[in-house]
Amino acid sequence: MTLQQLRYCLEVSQTGSISKAAQNLFVTQPSLSKAISDLETEMNITIFYRTNRGATLSEEGSQFLAYARQIMEPVNLLEQKYKAESPQRRVFGISSQHYAFVVKAFAELVRDYDGEPYEFSLRESQTFQIIEDVRTGHSELGVLYLSQFNREVVLRLIRNSDLQFCSLKVAEPHVFLSAHHPLAQRSQISLADLRDFPRLSYEQARQDTFYLAEELHSTEESPKSIVVTDRATLFNLVTGLNGYTISSGALSSELNGAEIVAVPLESQEHMDIGYVCPVDRPLSPLARDYLQKLETTLEHHFAS
Repeated sequence: MTLQQLRYCLEVSQTGSISKAAQNLFVTQPSLSKAISDLETEMNITIFYRTNRGATLSEEGSQFLAYARQIMEPVNLLEQKYKAESPQRRVFGISSQHYAFVVKAFAELVRDYDGEPYEFSLRESQTFQIIEDVRTGHSELGVLYLSQFNREVVLRLIRNSDLQFCSLKVAEPHVFLSAHHPLAQRSQISLADLRDFPRLSYEQARQDTFYLAEELHSTEESPKSIVVTDRATLFNLVTGLNGYTISSGALSSELNGAEIVAVPLESQEHMDIGYVCPVDRPLSPLARDYLQKLETTLEHHFAS
């Protein structure tokens, strides 16, 4: 196994194409393909599935390249320092439920690397898809929550995907309302208080939707219910229709402005907010950097 072979594999993973990777690396396609085949033979694994449409990572290939990135990042830094090479492009992806604090920490990460080439991705997605993204390597981290109600079901999905859940913050549930909502000045709100107002929730694709819902108390009957797919639409309807949604209480005035407020909800539930990552793959330096920023953001932006 050589550093060159690892570099070839990482480029194919990023481009999804052996021919495109060969072009970017200024090598012939047969040479690159043979180098990867030799590595697969040596390691006794299949790293890529080759099709007419390109090259896709196998399950074991995703795991293998997670370790390869740990090796190549310090190698690239050494080469940049002592060989005066152009900086290598940094790659990092995260999938998350719809949280402003995730976006804020992501923006801070991007700003830190603004002077370098990078390819970052942030996917606000459905709960099951978040787990799938991390399982398949599309994202290195996934951010979601556990509660008394959903913990057993969601943890089973996580463990069955060879992933683990790491807690970051346990939050009491809050109701997100317009600052002009009739209940906005309350010190606490009950579910009964909310019955006459539209309940806003994010769409989930699975049949066991109640367990995968982003909102607590998803099984509670609501006469008025609106399902949306993105955070901007939800907040627009919160302010435009006097609707509400139930979340953690972590708000960012920088991202959400002053039009949304968080009021504590009378509830025996709680939200254990954390991240999902592979059990057997080390986190990259970028992932560790992001998690530090996320922890700081959570502490600064939780409603008291």
